[in-house]
Amino acid sequence: MKKKIVLGVLFILPLVAYLFFASGVHHFSKLPVLEKQIGNLEDFHKTSDTLSLKNHISIIGFMGNDLQTTKGNLFNINQKIYNYFYKFQDFQMVMVMPKGTKKEVDEVLKEFSHLTDISKWNFVYGSPVQIQKFFKSLNSPYKLDTELYTPYVFIIDKKGQLRGRDDEQTETNTLERKYGYNTSSVAEINAEMKDDVKVILAEYRLALKKYNRKNTQILDAK
Repeated sequence: MKKKIVLGVLFILPLVAYLFFASGVHHFSKLPVLEKQIGNLEDFHKTSDTLSLKNHISIIGFMGNDLQTTKGNLFNINQKIYNYFYKFQDFQMVMVMPKGTKKEVDEVLKEFSHLTDISKWNFVYGSPVQIQKFFKSLNSPYKLDTELYTPYVFIIDKKGQLRGRDDEQTETNTLERKYGYNTSSVAEINAEMKDDVKVILAEYRLALKKYNRKNTQILDAK
């Protein structure tokens, strides 16, 4: 009897543990939508005519007029996010810049080109009014400074929706939404942001697998 109990426990416990973690993965398989429809980049000057937020997973940032001061933030996300995810087909970086900063941007891209493939780094240029309007469409609690800069970057999905966290625990034990990720903090990028980008990529890969499986079943039935 004791042997049967021991064997039963050895068999059941791993199964229970698997079901627990499997259900946890399923529960956290989607990154919450915090804003259903942000603005578009149609009126911005783009270096590529094919650049679009639609059907892409985009990391959007606002690096402001003084790129020599803020390029450290770009370096952080280049090393911790871009280098990790740029090989995914639909992934891209989009930095919204003030007009007149292209020379500084080109210099930074030249530096980055020695470190990585920069093909999915995109910069768009607009007036202060255009940039503020687009930034406000994110409906986040953050603000751009007088140089049109914020250290926060944002995850935008293929439908143009802002993704983030709606249950972020704070030091005062209150729950807050997390709209963006502070590029001044390597720890935050490396932990929270990287995890959240993984989640949204996994979400789309799972959806694609289900779509392909469904189509295969339809073809098999014909």
